[in-house]
Amino acid sequence: MSNPEIVEILELTAKLMELHGADPFKIKGYGVAAFYLDKYKDGELQYMTHEELTKLQGIGKSTAAKIVQIVQTGTFPELEELLSNTPLGVMEMFNIKGIGPKKIAVLWRELGIDNLHELELACLNGSVAKLKGLGGSIQQKILDSLAFLKDQAGKLRMDKAEVVARLITDALKNTFQEVEVAGDLRRRSEIVDTIKILVKTESPVLLQSALKQIEFLVQDEKNSSPFVWRGNVQDIAVNVEVMAVKPERMVNDLFLESAAEAHLGQATSAGSTIWKHAYFGSVDTEEAVYQNAGLPYIVPEMREGAGEFLWAENHTSDQLVTWDDLKGILHNHSTYSDGQNTLEQMALYCQELGFEYLGIADHSQTATYAQGLKVEEVIKQHEEIAKLNARFAAENPDKPFKILKGIESDILGDGSLDYPSEILASFDYIVASVHSNLTMSLEKATARLLKAIENPYTTILGHPTGRLLLSREGYPIDHKAIIDACAEHQVVVEINASPWRLDLDWRWIAYCMEKGVLLSINPDAHSKEGYFDMHYGIAVARKGGLTKEMTFNTLSLSEMEVYLAKKAGK
Repeated sequence: MSNPEIVEILELTAKLMELHGADPFKIKGYGVAAFYLDKYKDGELQYMTHEELTKLQGIGKSTAAKIVQIVQTGTFPELEELLSNTPLGVMEMFNIKGIGPKKIAVLWRELGIDNLHELELACLNGSVAKLKGLGGSIQQKILDSLAFLKDQAGKLRMDKAEVVARLITDALKNTFQEVEVAGDLRRRSEIVDTIKILVKTESPVLLQSALKQIEFLVQDEKNSSPFVWRGNVQDIAVNVEVMAVKPERMVNDLFLESAAEAHLGQATSAGSTIWKHAYFGSVDTEEAVYQNAGLPYIVPEMREGAGEFLWAENHTSDQLVTWDDLKGILHNHSTYSDGQNTLEQMALYCQELGFEYLGIADHSQTATYAQGLKVEEVIKQHEEIAKLNARFAAENPDKPFKILKGIESDILGDGSLDYPSEILASFDYIVASVHSNLTMSLEKATARLLKAIENPYTTILGHPTGRLLLSREGYPIDHKAIIDACAEHQVVVEINASPWRLDLDWRWIAYCMEKGVLLSINPDAHSKEGYFDMHYGIAVARKGGLTKEMTFNTLSLSEMEVYLAKKAGK
């Protein structure tokens, strides 16, 4: 059991106790414990004894005993009792933005609402607005949040969908030689609503038999057929389709089941469509489908019907950015703020992966929730960076590696950056991001970002809309105005590669390239392993047609240093 999982259980306990009106002192105890353990980075809680746990800040003997129980069993009696006394529908209300346990308790106790459907009805008839402590504005926030949750139901983020698909394909490969993932996942969609898997076989009956042996699969018998199994993975709502495909049709069907309808409908010079060329006749490669249609080859990621053939008039697939093209990793966090690894550990692993530079960008001082760096901590970090860089240069003079001094500066409410100018000037580069006051109109959000972009210290605009996929909508912005301003002020736009974000949205990459705006594929890594999130960023970057030439962190160390020095006017 990881530290974050233990913290999550303690936080849930505090919420449930507050919901049930428990002793405030006990609630505070769990909350304080979760707060300090969330910041604890010096070891694995699961391996600590009761006595060792009691020595940690915010942890008393009682809480330490609960943690030991959590590690051993995944729960503890008090939590189990709280869960047994809480309807599942009330638990689901914790997912609604804008209301906490106390307001949920009011809805449950005073209106008798114990599920999301009844809550929506109560909002629509105005009952919620009449409750003391709630009112019309909160009622509308609840409705907006419910609409968002409803729209996201039955969908998975790309990373989660990959895990599910791998479970199924690994199980099927015990019986079948060729098993391929198609659909949304093959197109590298940020959100997946159906996991499609194709199995090459002469015997659909054999496939059906094999699927019945996979215990975690739940079949939707009504909507299945002898050739297409439909259902889901147990406890995961996303749809799953497994198709039996004849060997001679494997390439054709993989193509047809991986491209969006708009892509398949692309007209050819002969007046037919790609679909006809893929459906009729047999081909050995997907390239042959395009060749037969007289059209340029399009990689699977781009088969959306979103301007990819227009893109292909000036570009070729080998120009698309790849992992091997990236020379450095920008936007990363260390234990100076809310990261899990030290600056040295982050740098050494970055070097081990073959990169030329690590851009450290811990949170700035206003981000107290993420242990943002005070000015004295900035100075201390810069001193450590200087020592590490000197060491790296001495240890391996033939293969330069450098830590670049960055910060993820909060964009404050008025659009200004965190820290005074003399501190901002001490960084090599600055990622400017919004983390607070996220409820903004399009006009306010756009104006806030524009002011930050105009700031001469801003190097990269971080996760431009602040969205969290399937969890939080981004604030609305005028994308064209923002990208135009980035072009004018030579500000790079981030593609935040965290599978939670993937922000900038890939649909705006073409406009960035048209305006000459560079994009940086940043992992927003809070641990060494977080570097690999760049694979998700690369996936959506390619989906949007991003070339290596327009990718900021394909610059070599020497090129990056020249760029940053020029930007800073040095």
